[in-house]
Amino acid sequence: MKWQKVMAASLAAAMALSLAACGGSGGGKGGSGDVTEVKYADIKLGEDYTDLKADLKMMTNRTDMLDSEYTGKTWAQYLEEFNKEYPDIKVDIEGITDYSEDSLLRLQGGDWGDIMMIPEVDKSDLSTYFLSYGDVESVSEQVKYPNRWLYEGEVYGIPITAVGRGIVYNKKVFKDAGVTDVTKTPKTPEEFMNVLKALKGKTEAPLYTNYAAGWTMGAWDDYIAITATGDAAFKNQKLAHAKNPFADPGDGTGAYNVYKMLYDAVEQGLTEEDFSTTDWEGSKNMINEGKVGCMVLGAWSYPQMKSAGANGDDIGYMPFPMTIGGKQYSPADEDYCFGINVSSSADNQTAALVFVKWMTEKSGYSFNEGGLPLAVGDENYPEVYDEFIANNVEFIANEPAAEGEEDLLNELNADSELMIAAYGNDKIQEIIEHASNKDKSFDDIMKEWNQKWSDAQEMDGVEVK
Repeated sequence: MKWQKVMAASLAAAMALSLAACGGSGGGKGGSGDVTEVKYADIKLGEDYTDLKADLKMMTNRTDMLDSEYTGKTWAQYLEEFNKEYPDIKVDIEGITDYSEDSLLRLQGGDWGDIMMIPEVDKSDLSTYFLSYGDVESVSEQVKYPNRWLYEGEVYGIPITAVGRGIVYNKKVFKDAGVTDVTKTPKTPEEFMNVLKALKGKTEAPLYTNYAAGWTMGAWDDYIAITATGDAAFKNQKLAHAKNPFADPGDGTGAYNVYKMLYDAVEQGLTEEDFSTTDWEGSKNMINEGKVGCMVLGAWSYPQMKSAGANGDDIGYMPFPMTIGGKQYSPADEDYCFGINVSSSADNQTAALVFVKWMTEKSGYSFNEGGLPLAVGDENYPEVYDEFIANNVEFIANEPAAEGEEDLLNELNADSELMIAAYGNDKIQEIIEHASNKDKSFDDIMKEWNQKWSDAQEMDGVEVK
């Protein structure tokens, strides 16, 4: 995992050489043309640039949406609607299967087009690759979640969607286990474990881990900040300075108790029989049919599980079972964010801004994919959040890192090799392995993590508070 730090550090130099050698792809910083002066807030959809001509290329992780058999709305359908308003802006979409790694390599090479979903790069390098959408004040007047790729007051990424975090589950299976009221879904780790025990024998896997897919394991990291603390500053400001952040706070909250639910479920035989044979695509149909009780995944998974079989009405989405001071919280987590190539021509940059704004404010993509409303003034929540609203769950966006510490979490993640909330799939898989093999206690795992974090803090000269 250390390679990610090395990769991030080398990308800027590689890109700089690329731009110097070839002048980019028709403009931008270091290129032969001009960077567009248009900003996100300047564009009035349906009025401006309707006669602009441009051929754009976009890279996406959503390869499934390129398939005409996709049960949701495909990229082709979105583009057809976009071209009704902007007939001369053509967008060629390339799907990348192993996006988190391959997109970094493509970024390094420089040949990736005009729009991409921003991969894990150091924020200090953002202006090397990507066009600014404008200052955070102007963007915040139109977009609710501008902080994911914010650096020195400039916004470099607009989220394709923002999602709440909970648990996708089969309501019929849970009803058989005695959970019949959506306001009575488990609210603590202890209650959740009791439900899983009640599900045993009523379904093949009370909790399905999706171990083999790998990337699905990273979902567990998404619950250790706002969900487990109720603190919007924890992830980007406090975690880097925290002493032993994986220790048990003793009240059923915190990162310790998030990960412990997974360990305990595996150790007590409340997951699939053989974690090594799990199947991501197959799991969608399994939960739809009631062969799986639940899975810990973001709200984006809900529409996929509903459409995977004939029992879509049985699929529900409940808040994560953790309560802080009598209240439950969910992060409003930005998914991948649109980044626009700073080396594209000024016309292509303007056209890309139009497309991104249309996707954000008019396409309905976030709603269709189980996301939170993105545009300021839009309060149209999809049905996936019905149980969150019924339980008065509060959605909170993570606050940005303190000035000068924008890349500190990346440094600690790399030096500790834990990669918290940054595709740290291996460490979650190891929790499952040790729990299944019963060869290492959960407390010993957390002690190791705390030691790695402390060593990284010392290595990087981080003040521990």
